[in-house]
Amino acid sequence: MDLFTNLRPEKQTIRDGVTLLASFADTDALLKEIPALLAVSPVRRMLTPGGRQMQVAMSNCGPLGWVSEPTGYRYAALDPLTGNPWPAMPENFRALAREAAERGGFMGFEPDACLINEYTPGLKLSPHIDQDEADKNWPIVSVSIGIPAVFQLYGLTRGGRAENIPLYDGDVIVFGGPARHIYHGIKKVERASDARIGEKRINLTFRKAL
Repeated sequence: MDLFTNLRPEKQTIRDGVTLLASFADTDALLKEIPALLAVSPVRRMLTPGGRQMQVAMSNCGPLGWVSEPTGYRYAALDPLTGNPWPAMPENFRALAREAAERGGFMGFEPDACLINEYTPGLKLSPHIDQDEADKNWPIVSVSIGIPAVFQLYGLTRGGRAENIPLYDGDVIVFGGPARHIYHGIKKVERASDARIGEKRINLTFRKAL
C-alpha cells in the first residue's frame, strides 16, 4: 500500500448504513485458515438460473452456504459439489464479522454464512442486491484480502452513476439498514499482485441468512 492508504481514517461513513473500516482485518491470520476451508469445499464458478457461468469463483463456510441453482438462489446446509456440510466457520472469522458489525452500528450480529469469493484481474461483479437473507435488518460484512478492488454503490435502481470506493487489503465494508436495499458491485479488477497470494483478491462476505 502507498502513503495514501496509510493516511486514511480508520472509520468512514460512506452513506447512511455504509461504513468503511480501513485496514481493520488481520489478513495474514485469515489467510492461514483459507486453504483448509477450500480443501473441504473448493471454489467453483456457479451457474446462474439462466445458465450463464458466473465470473467470480466462490465457496462458503459456516452452517449455511449461498448457492445458485436452475430454480434460483438460496442458502443450503450442504455443498452441492461434495454433498457434505460446508466447512465450519473459523472462530476468528466470526469474531471479526461481529466486531466489524458493531463498529458499523449493528449490535448482536452472528453470521451463519461466509461466502469466499476469488477475483483475478479483469473480473467484476455486476450491480445487484442481496435478497436471499430472511431478515434484511442484519448487515452484510465484506472483507478484502489481497490485491485492490473498487466497490461500487448505486441507488435503489440498477442504473445511474456509481459511487466508487477503493478497497485495499484488510479493508472491511459494513452495509445495513437502508443500504441493504441499494445496488452494489465490484468494478473490473485491475492487474496487481499480492506477495502472499499473487494476482488475486479474496473477498469474505459474512451474512445472517436465517
